[in-house]
Amino acid sequence: MNSKCFDYVVLTLVIIGAINWGLIGFFKFDLVAFLFGQMTWLSRIVYGIIGLCGLYLISLFGRIIAFGENK
Repeated sequence: MNSKCFDYVVLTLVIIGAINWGLIGFFKFDLVAFLFGQMTWLSRIVYGIIGLCGLYLISLFGRIIAFGENK
């Protein structure tokens, strides 16, 4: 899988995580817990993957700055 495709997958997962946090904040509804159970091993894996994706996207800032310098 090339880097651009991986970036889109990671960005999609982080957007889904952000939507979940919005649902928690506005409606007190945790979609991950609803789908996978309250802090089951599967829901903890989902939370962990979303967290790792968020950390990976920190590198996006450096790539955006580098992209702007190439022009």
